Amino acid sequence: MSYSHTFGATRWTFGDLRRLMACATPHRSGDVLAGIAAQSAEERIAAQYCLADLPLKAFLDEALIPEVQDDVSDLIVKQHDPAAYAPIAHLTVGEFREWLLGADGAQISSIAWGLTPEMAAAVSKLMRNADLISVARKIHVVRAFRTTVGLPGTIAGRNQPNHPTDDPLGIAISAVDGLVYGSGDAVIGVNPATDGITEYIRTARMLDELRLAFDMPVQSCVLGHVTTAIEAMNLGAPVDLVFQSIAGSEAANAGFGVTLAHLTEAQEAARALNRGTVGQDVMYFETGQGAALSSNGHHGVDQQTMETRAYAVARAYDCLLVNTVVGFIGPEYLYDGKQIIRAGLEDHFCGKLLGVPMGVDVCYTNHAEADQNDMDILLHALANAGVNFVITVPGADDIMLNYQSLSHHDLAQLRETLGLTAAPEFAKWLAEKDIIDAQGRTTGAQTWLQGSAGQLLEMAQ
Repeated sequence: MSYSHTFGATRWTFGDLRRLMACATPHRSGDVLAGIAAQSAEERIAAQYCLADLPLKAFLDEALIPEVQDDVSDLIVKQHDPAAYAPIAHLTVGEFREWLLGADGAQISSIAWGLTPEMAAAVSKLMRNADLISVARKIHVVRAFRTTVGLPGTIAGRNQPNHPTDDPLGIAISAVDGLVYGSGDAVIGVNPATDGITEYIRTARMLDELRLAFDMPVQSCVLGHVTTAIEAMNLGAPVDLVFQSIAGSEAANAGFGVTLAHLTEAQEAARALNRGTVGQDVMYFETGQGAALSSNGHHGVDQQTMETRAYAVARAYDCLLVNTVVGFIGPEYLYDGKQIIRAGLEDHFCGKLLGVPMGVDVCYTNHAEADQNDMDILLHALANAGVNFVITVPGADDIMLNYQSLSHHDLAQLRETLGLTAAPEFAKWLAEKDIIDAQGRTTGAQTWLQGSAGQLLEMAQ
C-alpha cells in the first residue's frame, strides 16, 4: 500500500509503510548508508505530515518486513494486547503524540502492551527532543535484583571496570574507583577481553568475592556471550545477571550468534540460582542503532525503527537492565554529536514507552564528530527524562573497548547538581561506609579505602 501527501506544490508518494517510516526519520548517517533516507528536507517533512495522519491501526494491518520469516516479527504480533490498545485504537500517529503529551504516567504505562514497537518508533519521529523528554520522565519502569533500579528521584550507574588483559587486580582496582564515586548500583559489569569460559568464571568469582568482602548490595555481570554464561552456570559459577547484545530481527540476532531460545534457556538457568534479594530480574541486554544494518539484518527498515523492534525482544524477558550503546557503533550510523543526542533520547523514550527498563551508554567513538561537551548535554537531558541508569568508566575513557563514555565523577556531579540519589539499597551502603555524606555528596572515601586495600590485594592474587 502506498502513502501520499502534498507538500507545497509537490505530491509526494511513499511506496509502502517501510519507505514512509524511513523518510520520516530525522536525518542520520546510517539511513544514508543504507540508501533509504529522505533525499531532501522537503521529502522528510512531507513524510512526517503523512505519518502524522496515519491511523495507528495501519501498523497492525501492514508488516514492515512481510517478505521474510522473522521470529521478532512473530513475537511482536504475540505481544500485542488488544485491551491495552483499546484506549488509543482510534488515534492517528499525530493524535497519539498529543495524547502522550497530555496523559499521566499511569495512563501511559497502561497502554505499553497495546503498542507495537513500530507505533512507538513512528510517534517518536514526530517529536522534538523536548517532547521525548517530557513524555519519558512521566514513565517509571522499576526493576530489582539486589538493588531497585528506576525509582523516581534516582539514577543508577553501571560501574564498568574493563581491563585489556582481564587482569583481576586491574579490574578490582577499577571497580573500587567507581564505587568511591557512587557507581555500581545498576551493576558492576565487565566486558571481557576474551570470551573464554575460564576467563569468564574467574572474573565472575572475583566480582562476587568483592561483593561479599564488603557486604555490598550490588549485582555483577560478565558481559560474555549468552552461551558462555549458560556454560558457566552449569559449571557452578556465581552468575548474577546474564548479558546479551540483541537486535530487532532474527537475521540481526543471528549475527550476534543468538536465538530467542538461547535467551529463554539462560533466563531459566539464572532464575533457578535464586541469587537476588529484593527481586529476580536476571537479564541484561544491550542494543544500538545500526546493529541490524551492520549485520545486513535490517531488511530495508530504518535503523531507529529496527532499534525499537529490539525492545520487543527485551520486554519478553525479566530484564533488570537494558541500555542502548548509543554512539558506540560509530559515525557510519550516527555521524556527530547532534545525531547521537537525538538517538539517545529516541531510544530512551521508545524503550520506556514499551515498558522496558532503559539506560543509556552516553558514548562516542574517537572518529565521530563528537566530544564530551555533547555527552554532557545528552547526560543531563536523559537525567531530566528519568533515565534508569548510565555507564561510567575511569576518566571517561574505556581502555579495553577504546571508546569514550562517562566518567565516574560525571555521575556524582549529576546526582549532586540535580538532587538525584543512587538506588536506595546502595545509597544506604554508601552512607554506612562514609562514601557519601548526609547530603548525598561523595566524600573521597578515605576511611573505607584505607581499610579495604589489603582485602583487595588478597582477593586479586
